[in-house]
Amino acid sequence: MAIFKFNNDNFEKVEQTQFSSEGILERQHIQNALKKQIEVIASDILIISEEFSEWSDSKRRIDLLGVDRLGNIVVIELKRTETGEHMDLQAIRYASMVSTLTFIRAIEIFSKYLLTIASELNAEDELSSFVGDNIENFASDVRIILVSSDFSKELTTSVMWLNERDLDIRCYRLIPHKLNDEILIDVQQIIPLPEAESYQVKVREQKEERREARKGARDNTKYSFNGESSLGKRGIVRAIWLKYIADNPTASYEKLTQDFPSDIRGRLFVELEQALEQQKRDGNGLSRYFIEDDEMLHIGDKKYTISNQWGKGNIEKFLEYASKLGYKIEEA
Repeated sequence: MAIFKFNNDNFEKVEQTQFSSEGILERQHIQNALKKQIEVIASDILIISEEFSEWSDSKRRIDLLGVDRLGNIVVIELKRTETGEHMDLQAIRYASMVSTLTFIRAIEIFSKYLLTIASELNAEDELSSFVGDNIENFASDVRIILVSSDFSKELTTSVMWLNERDLDIRCYRLIPHKLNDEILIDVQQIIPLPEAESYQVKVREQKEERREARKGARDNTKYSFNGESSLGKRGIVRAIWLKYIADNPTASYEKLTQDFPSDIRGRLFVELEQALEQQKRDGNGLSRYFIEDDEMLHIGDKKYTISNQWGKGNIEKFLEYASKLGYKIEEA
C-alpha cells in the first residue's frame, strides 16, 4: 500500500525507498532502534540479549532475544532485504537452540546484556516482575518474529504452513519511505493478519483435531469420580479441580505446583485475568480455562484457574498426580 501526504485537499504520494539506498544498516541502525523500542512491532516483549551466541560449537547469533509476559522465549531475526532470504530456517534453528533455557540462565544472559547498555537495573527483579507468576512455566514455548522490508512468496508460504502446525511465527514488514529529508517507516504485520488472527487460530485448532482423528480412533474414555460418572476428559479434570479447591482452601501457589508439577503439557494454571485476556484474543466467546466463580482457587488476592483443554497427550499425567493426592478415579 502506498503512503500519501494529505495537503490542501490533495493526496501527495510519499515515494518508497530502500534501506540500502538510504545507508540504513541492518545491525547498527534497524536492530539498534528496535532493541530500544521493541513495542514498535510487539508490546509484550522484554529484550534480554542482542547478538546472542552463547552456545557451544556454533558461531550463529540471534539478532534479538526476548521473553514475553507468558514466560515464552522470543527469537527476533532481522533483514533489510526485499525477500527475507532464508531467515525462517535460520530462526527455527535458533529457536531449537534456546528452547531449553532455564529462568536462572535467562537471568545470567539478561545481566550481561544490561551491562552492555550501561543499565543499572537488576536483571532478576526486572525479569521476575515482567513474567509474574509465569516463572513456573518459563520457556514452555518459543515464539519467532521475523522482520524485513519484504518477504518472498516462498518464505510466507512456509511460515503459514508452519503456523498451522502450532509454531508461533510472526512476520513484520518495515517499509521505508522518503519525504524530503525524512525517512518514514510503514510497519505492517503481515502474518498472521491482525484482523484474521482469531479466525486462523480456530482453523489451526480444527486442522489439528482432524490430524489427531486420522491418527486413530478418538479416545472416548469416561471416568467416575466423587459420586459422578460418565465424565469425559474435561469433566473429570473439572471435578478433580473442584474437589482440590474444597480440600485446599488455603493452598499456596508453591503447593499447587508441587501437587501438579509443570511436566503436564501446556499452561496448566493461570490467573483469572490471564484466562480472560486469552479468551478476548481468541475472539470466539469461548475460554480455554474454567472461569466460573466456583472454579477459582483463591491464593492471597489472586484467583487461579485450570485449563479445560485435555486430550490423550496430557490427561494421563494429570490423573496420575491426582491419584497421588489420594483421589480415587475409575474408568467407567
